[in-house]
Amino acid sequence: MSAVISEKMKPLVENNSVIRVMFEEGKRLAAIYGSENVYDFSLGNPNVVAPKEVEESMLEVIREEDSVFVHGYMNNAGYEDVRETIAEDLNRRFQTAFGSRNILMTVGAASGLNVILKTILNPGDEVVVFAPYFVEYGNYVRNYDGKLVVISANTENFQPDLEKLEKQVSEKTKAVIINTPNNPTGVVYSEDTLKCLAQILRQKSHAYGNPIVLISDEPYRELAYDGVSVPYVTKYYENTAVCYSYSKSLSLPGERIGYVVIPDEMTDSQEMFGAASIANRVLGCVNAPSFMQRVIKRCIEKGASVNLDAYDRNRNRLYEGLKECGFSCIRPQGAFYLFVKSPEEDEKIFCEKASRHNLLLVPGSSFACPGYVRIAYCVSYQQIERAMPAFLALAGEYGLEKKD
Repeated sequence: MSAVISEKMKPLVENNSVIRVMFEEGKRLAAIYGSENVYDFSLGNPNVVAPKEVEESMLEVIREEDSVFVHGYMNNAGYEDVRETIAEDLNRRFQTAFGSRNILMTVGAASGLNVILKTILNPGDEVVVFAPYFVEYGNYVRNYDGKLVVISANTENFQPDLEKLEKQVSEKTKAVIINTPNNPTGVVYSEDTLKCLAQILRQKSHAYGNPIVLISDEPYRELAYDGVSVPYVTKYYENTAVCYSYSKSLSLPGERIGYVVIPDEMTDSQEMFGAASIANRVLGCVNAPSFMQRVIKRCIEKGASVNLDAYDRNRNRLYEGLKECGFSCIRPQGAFYLFVKSPEEDEKIFCEKASRHNLLLVPGSSFACPGYVRIAYCVSYQQIERAMPAFLALAGEYGLEKKD
């Protein structure tokens, strides 16, 4: 008898996300040793509470707006006034010229990526990503019978390796995905990087007679430190689609609310927008959550933002603490991850040794970058403090020297 599960799903079941597996392992260890003695740095789940404006806005929507309207259907692209509010906010912050015609409300950034890929991919089309990258990109591309092409990591500074990109782009290339601030490195792609990337994509689009879409995945846009600017990608390359989420910027990961930007400058922009709206529907999303759309509008008008200082404090403590233990890592400019060089070649073995100290880390091979581990610092400051002796003991196993 044949299996019920499709052949396409079998490898996904067999290779379930390492990050999620580590999360479950954390719960198991916590039951044994107590949660305060398990140091789970595996999952990028925001621990900073949503800003007060979120709850205020929720209550205002319930009290002040018509219930049938708030909980009803709307255009697949989302409420027009919400989209206009988002467009105006982007225009004010980044000197763009968007309107509601450019904003498509989505069920988070992940849904936005799927909407764009569904809209543009034909079977066999290639999508280029830069390692290290969020592993789900490959699954999203394969959803639409595309092929993922991975550019190996530039471990010197983790900016995209554009020389390799120039060699890898082919007549089959339909899109390139970037993620800045980056998961898992915390690196922000520089303006020079984006300008050079745009130049390459224009040249290749012209050479092959097909526009290559640059998909900018931006759930961490608002999480940047030390005054670092995160360039707005549509200003550098016309065929850019931006996928944004409020999961991190307002600490609302479970609410699944975000949007896609399709600028006027994109080739066949309005046709693209119409197709993306239909993709939003046929993927089963229909529309972004109506209640949260109304809430987001008010949050924008109130200037709501997450407590970035809490993440920054964690970043500084963990970075300095790991350096003192003798570990090697670059100082993250954004997001809430540290990407640490493994003291041994096989970082999976390093992660196993770390787990013996109740330290749960994610191997870099999960991001197509072996030899490194990701440490998420979206945890309590107290957990980082409690974990430092464990990190020091782990460093001692490798003979790493503590730096005064």
